[in-house]
Amino acid sequence: MYKIAVLVSGGGTDLQSIIDAIEEGYIKNCIIEAVISDKKGAFAIERAKKHGIKSYTFDRKEYKGTVCDEVLKLLYKKVDLIVLAGFLSILKGDLLNKFKNRIINIHPSLIPAFCGNGMYGMKVHEKAIEYGVKISGCTVHFVDEGTDSGPIILQSAVEVLATDTPDTLQKRVLEAEHKLLPEAVKVLSEGKVQIEGRHVKVIK
Repeated sequence: MYKIAVLVSGGGTDLQSIIDAIEEGYIKNCIIEAVISDKKGAFAIERAKKHGIKSYTFDRKEYKGTVCDEVLKLLYKKVDLIVLAGFLSILKGDLLNKFKNRIINIHPSLIPAFCGNGMYGMKVHEKAIEYGVKISGCTVHFVDEGTDSGPIILQSAVEVLATDTPDTLQKRVLEAEHKLLPEAVKVLSEGKVQIEGRHVKVIK
């Protein structure tokens, strides 16, 4: 059984997309061992509880710079993959070393556009609209020492309409995220991902 942990900070719709894909049988032989939030009161924790998934909270205001240490203590040698699904704390330290190429994140743009420090949530869509791009989307990538800088696993394009606001664009990108993130978990759980430097090959 392929075991994953999902790290969250907010509502958890990306988490829900993984839960649904597992329960519907799209992702096979995979279980969510833990859902971890870095924010008290995150609704994603309620989603986890509803589905009988163990949940933990290491509030970043209380744990300050030790959130990653707590996550490592909890997950080391217990899960195969860590999935960041709207997790706002920056990962660092030993967690990155112990889970090298076993942590993935979903970002609401086509990296390398509109990513890096300070680029998260609605800010990404505001910048895309401001810049006037015709195509945006989302990216699932491996997490490394940088911010949104790890090798790209999968991407999905979303057309930016002339009438779009950051809100409307965010909604359509989120719909794409809800397909792309479970797909990434699926191919990783099936051992269909090969990494060579910055290049990631998904075996069909």
